[in-house]
Amino acid sequence: MKRVVKLLQGNEACVEGALMAGVRFFGGYPITPSTEIAEGMARRLPTIGGRFIQMEDEIGSIASIIGASCAGVKSMTATSGPGFSLMQENIGYAYITETPTVIVNVQRGGPSTGLPTKVSQSDTMQAGHGTHGDYYAIALVPSSVQEVLHFTIKAVNLSERFRTPVILLLDEVMAHMREKVDIPNPDEIEIVERKRPTVPPDWYKHFALTATGVSAMASFGDGYRYNITGLIHDELGFPTAEPSEIVAMLDKLKQKIVKHAESICEFETNGMEDDPKVAILSYGIVARAAKQAVIIAREHRLKVGAIRPTAIWPLATDSLRKRLKNVRQLIVAELNQGQLINLMKQHIDQRHTEIIPLQRYDGEIISPGQIFNKIKEIKHHGSEI
Repeated sequence: MKRVVKLLQGNEACVEGALMAGVRFFGGYPITPSTEIAEGMARRLPTIGGRFIQMEDEIGSIASIIGASCAGVKSMTATSGPGFSLMQENIGYAYITETPTVIVNVQRGGPSTGLPTKVSQSDTMQAGHGTHGDYYAIALVPSSVQEVLHFTIKAVNLSERFRTPVILLLDEVMAHMREKVDIPNPDEIEIVERKRPTVPPDWYKHFALTATGVSAMASFGDGYRYNITGLIHDELGFPTAEPSEIVAMLDKLKQKIVKHAESICEFETNGMEDDPKVAILSYGIVARAAKQAVIIAREHRLKVGAIRPTAIWPLATDSLRKRLKNVRQLIVAELNQGQLINLMKQHIDQRHTEIIPLQRYDGEIISPGQIFNKIKEIKHHGSEI
């Protein structure tokens, strides 16, 4: 079958990816700069037997997709900063109940109402630590409109595979820019379905402790009896105060994610093959500028590389350290006052690699020229490049 190529906005590509991955329920509330996702799902879902519902607010939106997922339907919502904040309590509920859901957060400036139409990456930490308690998040960060489509599919697949909420973290520019997108044929896409129970109803444990950390999930109405609660629970879902059961359940939430960090979080590199001493780390739209800055630097005979993660939660720290083993200065470029850089400081030995901030938080993007100027500053201070 001949592939179709379309000129799509990032938010439109997100809709395409969600439908291809099997999302058939969307509950949301319009908020800039994510509204086109809700509009697209409202148009498309009814034509393929799906359901769209506009809720009264973002709290209701996340609640609706949790309920739809428990009923057996792949479900998604989309929002931006203030709405993402409102969703946090129910996102925590989805973590503790291990309910597959996808939450698209198109970042804008904040806090509060902030900058509704301006770009930001200031939800970097909220994506991993937005709700209270011990849990481990998955947050994917595409850097092209083509990747928005593929990462939306990946987000749905990961949510089904690990029985967990997955966040697709875009930014305003990534959501609204238009690029040529190669639409894959259905037979070219891997589609993951959640693990279903194979045991008789009397043997079924909705939160069974398994070797993989992932329990089979029966849907409402399948004939399996189980309890769902936001309280710490045992394998049947009933509240527990038994220390060993508490530890087992919280360890389960952790291990099923961190054990797979290296496969969830991959890295794209540019100019890293000849072991540069200076590198740029970034994600999203900033990674596009970093890639161009490497080209400019190389034209000026400055050996510089760029590295970007495809997920910031969980971060594949072993792979990151290996890629940075010869880097002496790491420029961390981001659209906030310093969130990704603090994450890097936790995982990188600063006695070996100096971490240099490049931050912008005025609602505008970081340009390749600004990154190149930072590279020249490093050169000016006598560093080997």
